[in-house]
Amino acid sequence: MRARTLLPAALAATLLTLAGCGAEGGSGPDGDTGEASSAAPSAAPPAASDGGDTGGAEVPEALRFTGTTVDGEPFDAKTLAGKPTVLWFWAPWCPKCKAQAAETARVAAEYGDRANVVGVAGLDRTAAMKDFVADTETGGFTHLSDEAGDVWKRFDVTEQSRYVILDENGGTVYEGVLPGGEGLAEKVAGLAG
Repeated sequence: MRARTLLPAALAATLLTLAGCGAEGGSGPDGDTGEASSAAPSAAPPAASDGGDTGGAEVPEALRFTGTTVDGEPFDAKTLAGKPTVLWFWAPWCPKCKAQAAETARVAAEYGDRANVVGVAGLDRTAAMKDFVADTETGGFTHLSDEAGDVWKRFDVTEQSRYVILDENGGTVYEGVLPGGEGLAEKVAGLAG
């Protein structure tokens, strides 16, 4: 039982050490400037659909994961197949994330019929995540509760306030920090048309 308690704390401490929420700029801990990462799960070609509600689109490897929303509902990423997808990795106590919230919500509302926007909350408990969504008025799009960091690990995200943007085939086209969400709308417009 003690190991179960320590694992999330160790993951959070490691991510915080690497992340530095208050750090400025768009570079990650390894000097990443926000360009597509070869480590992200975009190298795999699209796989055949396995029968879910994907609108007939093939489900790429990048979208073969499940989770739970901050509201406790089950989530299957295969439902995102066929459209560009923005994954916004945030933490409830992060001021940079709070600064990105309004622009991310605006983009989700504007492009909702042509692109997916999903918040992936981590580094805290679900109750704090729900409070963040309410406080920032970002409830207009789906937010996952990723307390264990499974989705963060899947996309090699090591810091909060990071975006991973996938094209309609699940390929990573952008990975990085956009201070205040600046530039997000342009990136999504380029993919969603």
